[in-house]
Amino acid sequence: MDFGRLITAMVTPFDTDLKVDIAGFEKLIDYLIDEQQSDSLVVSGTTGESPTLTEEEKLELFRTAVKHVNGRCPVIAGTGSNDTAHSIHLSREAEKLGVDALLLVAPYYNRPSQEGLYQHFKAIAESVNIPVILYNVPGRTGVNIDADTTIRLSHIPNIVATKDCADTDQLTQIVSGAAPGFLVYSGDDSAALPAMSVGAHGIVSVASHVVGKEMQNMIRCYVQGDVQGAARLHGQLLPIFRGLFFCPHRVPNPAPVKHALQLKGVSTGGVRLPLVNVTEQEGQFIASLFE
Repeated sequence: MDFGRLITAMVTPFDTDLKVDIAGFEKLIDYLIDEQQSDSLVVSGTTGESPTLTEEEKLELFRTAVKHVNGRCPVIAGTGSNDTAHSIHLSREAEKLGVDALLLVAPYYNRPSQEGLYQHFKAIAESVNIPVILYNVPGRTGVNIDADTTIRLSHIPNIVATKDCADTDQLTQIVSGAAPGFLVYSGDDSAALPAMSVGAHGIVSVASHVVGKEMQNMIRCYVQGDVQGAARLHGQLLPIFRGLFFCPHRVPNPAPVKHALQLKGVSTGGVRLPLVNVTEQEGQFIASLFE
């Protein structure tokens, strides 16, 4: 399956009572596909506040996404957790609803060994018949999926890609050693172009909510051989990439990008505790990124 080069990890819109806003979710899908040129969409990833979504909410989001996207782009369901048995259950339910692929985050908090990680992902992948994308984000999970483990997992037939937030050295190792056809995506917007320079296929992005078109231009330049043009666009976008993650006080994702969407006229509501909305000062900083 072709996921494209720019995959957006969607925020989950909430209403004023912080209930999932299905109508807002459908509008966001259209906005990301039609205006921001997303090639694929991740539903209920960490940017979608998956830790505070109930199973019923996740399944409703998957069901809605499949129906509303209606084949316009792949729908990737975030079904990973730190409980292998529950991840298998949720992955099977998502498959029944017609999602195109799964995104499986590394188990957080329990910090398994590399063998534990391998067996976790292997068990989930073998429980379904759709493609699986690994998700390595050590800053959130407290555990790194080592390059050798990812390479080993790449030989399981339906584990087809990884979203990896590690450094370019690790990405290079994976690109060089993975099974043929296995795709590497950067999980860090500011590393998108550097990652592609060492062989990554693309980016699973947060910033693409608000600068997706510009990111597609950057990627297109690089793929077509205009490295200088891509580098120039990367330089222009870098303050936004960094600002959405390193605004004052290091506000956790997705509060900054939800505020940025509001500035663009796309309402996605607030965030659920234990996350909190941006302060007035933080909001002013985010607004300054787009002046």
